[in-house]
Amino acid sequence: MQRGQFSSRLAFIFAASGSAVGLGNIWGFPTNAAENGGAAFVLMYLILAFLLAYPAMMAELIIGRHTRANMVSALQSISPSQPSKSIGRLVGIGGMVAAGLILSFYSIIAGWMLAFMLEPLTAVLGLGDISRWLTDFSLARNIGFAAIFVILTVLIISAGVEQGIEKWSSRLMPSLFILMIGLILYVLTQEGAMAGLKHYLVPDFSQITDPKLIVSAMGQAFFSMSLGVGTMLVYGSYIRADENLPVVGALVTLTDTSVAFLAGLLVLPAIFVAQELGVTIYAESGDLIAGPDLIFKVLPALFDGMGVTGLFVGFVFFVLMSIAAVTSSISMLEVPVSYAVEAHQVNRNKATWLVGLIVLAISTLICLNFDSLFGFVITTTTERAQPLLSMMLCIFAGWIFYRNSILEELKSGSPDVEQGLFWKIWPTYVKFFCPLLIAITFAQQFF
Repeated sequence: MQRGQFSSRLAFIFAASGSAVGLGNIWGFPTNAAENGGAAFVLMYLILAFLLAYPAMMAELIIGRHTRANMVSALQSISPSQPSKSIGRLVGIGGMVAAGLILSFYSIIAGWMLAFMLEPLTAVLGLGDISRWLTDFSLARNIGFAAIFVILTVLIISAGVEQGIEKWSSRLMPSLFILMIGLILYVLTQEGAMAGLKHYLVPDFSQITDPKLIVSAMGQAFFSMSLGVGTMLVYGSYIRADENLPVVGALVTLTDTSVAFLAGLLVLPAIFVAQELGVTIYAESGDLIAGPDLIFKVLPALFDGMGVTGLFVGFVFFVLMSIAAVTSSISMLEVPVSYAVEAHQVNRNKATWLVGLIVLAISTLICLNFDSLFGFVITTTTERAQPLLSMMLCIFAGWIFYRNSILEELKSGSPDVEQGLFWKIWPTYVKFFCPLLIAITFAQQFF
């Protein structure tokens, strides 16, 4: 079977950054920053993105390109012994299950984005009842729009790597940047924006050692870069052999952290602009409102306060959110689909629809038991499963995968990699420091 591959470095960077840049950056990052002391969180996130997330991502990209396979087959094929093959299979299946569960709650949130995107259009047409239905929390809306979003993702993935993932990522990512910068420039000219900017950019260093902040920042770094669940491993398997992997990985990390940073520049000043318009932005506890309420209550109230301009700004904002959601969801769906296609010889179209329907069934289950399942699935996947799976991938790259094989793989895209800084640091770092740092950070939430 002919495996797909990305046609150029830029195509891969758009796709991998698209995977990394999602609601995790544009929704999760600013709300986490708002909850955890603004600039102190931003600083810790940037440190952990390069100290932990980049080396962990490199482990996935190298294993992926070397094996040219899905997560389960890849980990099994680099394992020399039967016990390590069995562990590899378990980690691979764990990654697929986590990717499916993340996509299940993600589809619900992305569905809300689509609904809020349509709301300004119905308002312009004077369809008040439909407008209210689109923005009110209801079972029919939640399941209906989650289904639309899953179908959208399925249609892109069923087209394959070049015609699906690459084509759409290369269109959507540049438009995401343009929309975002336009919105930032607009929001920063509004009254109150500077107070938000200060909250976002001036750190309170007393908060930087808070374990909750550190765990939050690590979870955010792993979630926003789609680590641990095999998306980067699978995308790595589609990279051309002559690409310089350390450079490509650094560019993806840089793009991802830039978008997260830009999202904060947009959302936090927007919260304080909303306050100027009379919107309540502080919760009872005295903290800034975060979580879903931020995007679905504070910001729409801000757009309403802008009058006619607000309809347009609100529409553009939720278009931006929907684009970010799609670029990430296609990478998550590709993880189980690539396994079904390669390990079980299922036709790609059939595999995509089958996995899509399973994801939708889980989304429906979450919607039916929203209060008990929604937060639980998010915490379990992003704060627990992703760091642990990432730690296992680092262990595979550092302890199980032959060092010479890794060097040969890197040399195919960068012949003099052995003399460079990356090779002098990374093998030891990924072997000892990454698993240890992830374990310590992970353990902090329980003590």
